[in-house]
Amino acid sequence: MFDKSALDACLSGLAQHKQLAGVSACIMGPEGSVYDWHYGVRDAAGQLAPDSDTMFGIASMSKSITALCLCILESEGRLRLDDPVCRYLPAFRVPGQPPEAVTLWHLMNHTSGIPPMEPLEWSIVMNTPGRDDDEETLRLRSDAPNPMATIGQIVDYIAHCPYPMLGAPGEVMSYSNEGYAILSYVVDAAAGIPLEQFMAERVFAPLGMTRTLLDNGIDAARTLSGGNITSLFELREDGTRTCDDCWSVLPPFRGCAMVKSTARDMAVYYRALSLYGEHEGRQALPRRAVELLIGQYHPVSPINVMCLGLNKREKAGHVICEHAGGLHGVSTKGALLLGEGYGFSVLCNQGDEDMDELMWAMLNAVMGLPLETSHQWFIPAQQPFSSPQMLRGRYIGHEGTPSIVTIHCADGVLSGERDGKPLTLVYCGGTRFLALDPTDGSLSCRLEFFIRDGRAWGVRVGTRVFGRD
Repeated sequence: MFDKSALDACLSGLAQHKQLAGVSACIMGPEGSVYDWHYGVRDAAGQLAPDSDTMFGIASMSKSITALCLCILESEGRLRLDDPVCRYLPAFRVPGQPPEAVTLWHLMNHTSGIPPMEPLEWSIVMNTPGRDDDEETLRLRSDAPNPMATIGQIVDYIAHCPYPMLGAPGEVMSYSNEGYAILSYVVDAAAGIPLEQFMAERVFAPLGMTRTLLDNGIDAARTLSGGNITSLFELREDGTRTCDDCWSVLPPFRGCAMVKSTARDMAVYYRALSLYGEHEGRQALPRRAVELLIGQYHPVSPINVMCLGLNKREKAGHVICEHAGGLHGVSTKGALLLGEGYGFSVLCNQGDEDMDELMWAMLNAVMGLPLETSHQWFIPAQQPFSSPQMLRGRYIGHEGTPSIVTIHCADGVLSGERDGKPLTLVYCGGTRFLALDPTDGSLSCRLEFFIRDGRAWGVRVGTRVFGRD
């Protein structure tokens, strides 16, 4: 159906250019496996290559599985997605709102109003043994108000959050790891069994995902892998690579980031979502659950729309749902073509890497587009922004290390900086801009400004909304 050797060459070229350590990728089609590709190494000695059975972390790709569990419970009448979160965690509230204001739906599509905050990073540095005590780790540890080892500690921090909320529930989408930590415990309460067990029984087993589990740590995944589990790599600025086996431990963030799997298992999962829950000719997942997750309740647009744990967009007549993930030694991307029976996954064992181009090439191969076709959804408008003065200011996101975006306007021309690095801004319609590295024109981030009373009060940087300082 497509030139597999050409796709091999394309992916290998991208992996070499990015200096990736090891990668596994898979495409599942309506009739079974369409494509498997593996690259590089999975061990520090460089002796072992990844294969179809190699287990990786999938990081935030875990979120859609947690959301699916909630949708299954809703489809069975065991909860409602418009239930207030405080029904399941009575202490939960966000500042300035009544306890009942935030619903499960708000947490699932990141519209609770919770701003970017530090608990995930605090949980990692306080609970992960064996990591180097670099300057940033020591700073995070000294700043942490508690170990962030229980959901109660996260709920309490949200209730007393020192940063302004982003708006009323339902107003603004801003990605929140803390929201999905909380949702993990909602599943526990509504299902009457731990999320780990519910995922295994209601998602992984029906789909034959025999090398996938939610492991709040790494020991169970090591056992299941039989030793075929990757080590974790990071690329330093000087081009050298480090390797360790210190998997991130972040106890309350179970369904947020802790699933371990293979590229093949994850492609099977996304194929089942593409087919509204069908797997090998039977309804393995409730169709209504998949509809709630990514179906008719969410609009289709050329610009990414957040569903429940997955984004949704249209490209060349196809509806694509997708999500990425990242942790120490983990960079991932998963996708599906809705209604077409295709699932895609690309799992990398090197942290802080962008898998977009590898995934786009795989999607393009199946959609019949040139492999290099960009899926960038911010398109330059070929005209200037009419009100640049409204955007001037300094915006801060407090997720781990504070990140600062500063926007300047001189003689009607916008420019910017992110964390001290210059940005060239390219207007893309509405209040959207591409922020490019001026040295090589590469994408630094996407910016979308929120304006009230004549000036921007915040900017969405990627998927997080930074408030004006």
